Amino acid sequence: MKISELARKAGVSTKAVRYYESLGLVTPVRLDNGYRDYSADDLRRVREIRALTRLGISADRTRPFLECLDVGHEHADDCPSSLAGYRAAIDELTMRIDALTERRTELIARLRSAAARNFPISPRDLEQTKMANLHELPTDLPVPQDDGAARHLPGTALPEITLPSTGGDPVRLHALEEGRHVLYVFPLIGTPDVDLPQGWDNIPGARGCTPEACDFRDHYEDLTAAGAVSVHGMSIQTTDYLQGVVDRLRLPYAMLSDAEFRLAKALRLPTFQADGEHFYRRLTLIIRGGKIEHVFYPIFPPNEHAQQVLAWLKDNPA
Repeated sequence: MKISELARKAGVSTKAVRYYESLGLVTPVRLDNGYRDYSADDLRRVREIRALTRLGISADRTRPFLECLDVGHEHADDCPSSLAGYRAAIDELTMRIDALTERRTELIARLRSAAARNFPISPRDLEQTKMANLHELPTDLPVPQDDGAARHLPGTALPEITLPSTGGDPVRLHALEEGRHVLYVFPLIGTPDVDLPQGWDNIPGARGCTPEACDFRDHYEDLTAAGAVSVHGMSIQTTDYLQGVVDRLRLPYAMLSDAEFRLAKALRLPTFQADGEHFYRRLTLIIRGGKIEHVFYPIFPPNEHAQQVLAWLKDNPA
């Protein structure tokens, strides 16, 4: 067969076939007219080279496999030398993976360090560092509507659930000290090195966790002055992850982790799914005397929600 036919049947270019010939891996017969004539064995060899090179074994290092075919074996890896070729290729890949992993780890560390070092701690600093886009919400975000998923909560007693906290000691929501406590629940807070779930901005009420956390930060003293004994944020993210959020955003309050949706199951709190994952819907509970005194749901815009809570506390003194 001609080189064009061989290349088509083997799934390679004619240039690749000529390259294999230059390495002595394929040796076609020359006809009287000077054309190359490739046999079925040549086709098999080219297909084997193509399969091995796709696995990362260079064409020149396919010789042991081709020699295995030459001595009559059915498969090119029926010989000990072929197995040695596999091992050599695996060792080389392992070294490359280790090197790439090390580089990736260093890049992630630098990204996180830069994000933490440059993350603004106040609206004024935010403006000065020209990073306001980190806290700004898109103007076309869909507004969440009240679907009635939280109407049963006011007056409900808190279940006996203890959640891990970034403050160190676990928090028993059913046994908080006397007074009012603010618990705002959010889907997730992203970081510069982690992408948000696909379609996040199109889900009503999903976007805006960082601005909400910072709004509670910036009005924390006002909230406590208005009667809030404590403020806590809560999501399904791990305590270690949330601790990084607390450190990066300089939050004066602790975050709670409910990775197993324990509070959602006990109180039938609203949740949603995105990109194959499950999240809490954004809502805020005012807790007093072991019961839910008031519920904010739905919440919009999230970057002004702490001010909404503050206004309620002032309008409804304990």
